[in-house]
Amino acid sequence: MADNVELTGAALLIDALQENGLNNMYGVVGIPVTDLARLAQLKGMKYYGFRREDAAVNAAAAAGFLTGKPGVALTVSAPGFLNGLTALAQATKNCFPLIMISGSSDRHVIDLDRGDYEGLDQYNVAKPFCKAAYRVDRAQDIGLAVALAVRTALSGRPGGVYLDLPAATVSDTVNKKSDTKIYQVVDPAPKQLPTDTAIDRAVKLLKAAKQPIILLGKGAAYARSESEVRELVAKTKIPFLPMSMAKGVVPDDSQFSAASARSFSLGQADVVILIGARLNWMLANGESPLFRDDAQFIQIDIDATEFDSNRMIQAPLQGDIKSVLQKLIPALEKDNVTAPQDWLDQIKQHCEVNNTKFAQRIEEAKERASLGFYSAIEPIDELMKEHPDTYLVSEGANTLDIGRNLIGMQQPRHRLDTGTWGVMGIGLGYAIAASVETGKPVIALEGDSAFGFDGMEMETICRYKLPIIVVIINNGGIYRGDINVVNSQPGPTVLDHEAHYGDIAKAFGGDSYRVSNYSEMKAALQKAYKNGRPAIIDAQIPASMGAESGHIGNLNPELDLSQLEDKEDK
Repeated sequence: MADNVELTGAALLIDALQENGLNNMYGVVGIPVTDLARLAQLKGMKYYGFRREDAAVNAAAAAGFLTGKPGVALTVSAPGFLNGLTALAQATKNCFPLIMISGSSDRHVIDLDRGDYEGLDQYNVAKPFCKAAYRVDRAQDIGLAVALAVRTALSGRPGGVYLDLPAATVSDTVNKKSDTKIYQVVDPAPKQLPTDTAIDRAVKLLKAAKQPIILLGKGAAYARSESEVRELVAKTKIPFLPMSMAKGVVPDDSQFSAASARSFSLGQADVVILIGARLNWMLANGESPLFRDDAQFIQIDIDATEFDSNRMIQAPLQGDIKSVLQKLIPALEKDNVTAPQDWLDQIKQHCEVNNTKFAQRIEEAKERASLGFYSAIEPIDELMKEHPDTYLVSEGANTLDIGRNLIGMQQPRHRLDTGTWGVMGIGLGYAIAASVETGKPVIALEGDSAFGFDGMEMETICRYKLPIIVVIINNGGIYRGDINVVNSQPGPTVLDHEAHYGDIAKAFGGDSYRVSNYSEMKAALQKAYKNGRPAIIDAQIPASMGAESGHIGNLNPELDLSQLEDKEDK
């Protein structure tokens, strides 16, 4: 670049992103960023246009998880920014590295509240919902802002970063190369190692353990620590339990998997090793009856504030997971720390009993004339065994819960779902990112309610001709579709059970299948996978199937409605 070539803020933004290896952008364009997206394409970036901002930002967040580099999202001002804000907040809660860039109104209008087109103080609105927010008021500062955003998104506990880009900054210019401040960030996520004292403390605790268990969270998958985790399991023989997005860090068919005896293993464990997992609501905040009151914990986490957040952590190990395990494993090996055989035998016995019951349940479901959750989802598990490099995205209540238990994963970072907040509407955005970033086939397993949140992104999938199969388990409702409390109107959880969701794919040039039994589902899935085209499989199951709130019905308080009259019926 010549020293005296005029460059706009928009051009500098793209140069700074590319300098840091960020070449994909997910977004929705409009005032004031339409030409920014066009310029990104002209300068060699891949821009993927969505139908709604939350799906685009979700896609960028998933890209961050899958690649270990911040995903990049672009939105317009005010309403578009607000549409993307939920996904930005969720990425931060999920610890997915993300940079959300939004065009905004000029500061001199916003700060005096003079009233502007889509006027909103986006910078201050975003602050509570992300790891950090930065506003760029001069084009010459864009390189610095991108560097800050990259380092903030990746360092320590990863998360979402918001970049506010006023319209004036987009068109502002820099005339000298020396003023651009564009550079590649050096070592944005430095390794952190625990002290020898911390390692010794953990080894001592494990050496005395009679019933140890390893609990893997999605942080272990993000950290790309599968080699270390597999070595830990192999050398210590400590059984493991994966959280849903940690499935595949150690293959689900490992002999040391305790997944089929989850309640027993957690309830009996005297020492629990948390690797990239947090004791939040998904683990009952570390409380009984899920865990013993006298259970002791070893926790590996990059962020020391996570320790003791719900209960005492007897052996905290602060650092990045790979570095911690590279130091912990030799220390355990030196002291010959292994799980007691009688503990392994107990878990194996419980697993065998539960696996036998589960297999029988699946076989009975496959033989029925009609389709149900198990017979609709089992063909996906069978296909994943044949093609383990396929990516799976899942959301819903019962669909998510049953799919988590039924579909085995052999490779890490191949399963994405609703995550820490349990937010619906992530399915198609995550699926698009998985396809774009990996080039592999993707199956999006959706409840009919969950699909409705971002169903128009089926057009995005078809427009880019992505090999994504969307499987919709249709029971005509949120949780289930046959609960009407007032005769003259649909119940709050009731949706259209006769809907032909596959027609949405057909409308945009994709393939459509409608299935009503196991054989049809298996045949449709195999055909769709072989074709490698965008497709929807509409899996019809009875409206009476499904539990309220899936496996977390206890979080949805039930009110006593028995004394209320149906006035419409009188």
